[in-house]
Amino acid sequence: MTSPSSSRDRVLGRVRAALAEAPEPSEVTRDYLVSHTPDDPAAVVDLLHENLADYRAGVHRSTRDGLPALIGKLLAAHDAATVVVPPGLPGAWLADSDARQRLDDVPLTPHELDSADAVVTGCALAVAETGTVVLDAGPGQGRRALTLIPDLHICVVDVPGQVVASLPRALPRLDPARPTTWISGPSATSDIELDRVEGVHGPRTLEVVLVVD
Repeated sequence: MTSPSSSRDRVLGRVRAALAEAPEPSEVTRDYLVSHTPDDPAAVVDLLHENLADYRAGVHRSTRDGLPALIGKLLAAHDAATVVVPPGLPGAWLADSDARQRLDDVPLTPHELDSADAVVTGCALAVAETGTVVLDAGPGQGRRALTLIPDLHICVVDVPGQVVASLPRALPRLDPARPTTWISGPSATSDIELDRVEGVHGPRTLEVVLVVD
């Protein structure tokens, strides 16, 4: 009997042999627009706000000094008694919250994450044209499970430093070696009757805070 590995090697060898005589691919012309948004930071932030809200995310604007009070208010409004804290999250962000904090420096178990009411994170970028926040597991963002299991995700976006107009402008700023999570609104799906159900694959509620210096 031929082993699977030798069969695979034989198939790959035939593919390589066929490609060896293939012509060089023609150069791809990349003259498309990299953004459809005016080059105006205020307009880009307004578009991000509009598209996030269109995806049913809660969107809030805050000064840096007012951020702890707003996060505390959001957690209280959702009756969040426990909140997961990723390593590197600024401690001041939760200074005005009465919720019990669960630091994920030693990774919490899936059961512990499921028993938490909320998670608060930063982000790597936010994309205005698609209403998307991008996390790359950097400081203050944590591993992917933190933002998929708790029912409430509060995500803080620094304006304008973390806001870009479009995907072509976002990708060069992301490290392709890092795991990225792209979030456009709360997790949702619908069945054949088009009945929308939220919280199936991730948080039922997404609150995005745009922090303006």
